[in-house]
Amino acid sequence: MAETVQIKGEAFKKRSPIGVLGLCVITLGIYFFYWYFQMNDELRRYESDSSISPTRSLMAMLFGWIIIVPPFIALFNTAKHISEVEARESIQPVMEPVLVIVFQLLVSIVNPPYIQSHMNKIFDRGSGHRTQPPPALPPMPA
Repeated sequence: MAETVQIKGEAFKKRSPIGVLGLCVITLGIYFFYWYFQMNDELRRYESDSSISPTRSLMAMLFGWIIIVPPFIALFNTAKHISEVEARESIQPVMEPVLVIVFQLLVSIVNPPYIQSHMNKIFDRGSGHRTQPPPALPPMPA
């Protein structure tokens, strides 16, 4: 289930990383393309950056496999935009674009939850929600 948050008067969806993974698996990868377009569109709107083109990114993913390189460039650029936002807003840990490419080469199913978890951190910061650290464990009895 996705939670909608308002940032700068616009609605953004915080999706469950496990939910994104599950829908990608259940739909045999079709949901990935919908999610990838939506995530790039949300990133474009969040950044107010017209140079981020969800359509171009989606086309690189869909048809770029013919010449192999475009999907990797699209993923790298998306991850780079996310890491720049995280660095600017002091969100730690910052996404590593190179790690996204390694995931794509080795275990591509890991990418959607990894990317979505970082997008959720950005939306939390943008909406003013602070994620609470996990409660401390009680001290061990001596």
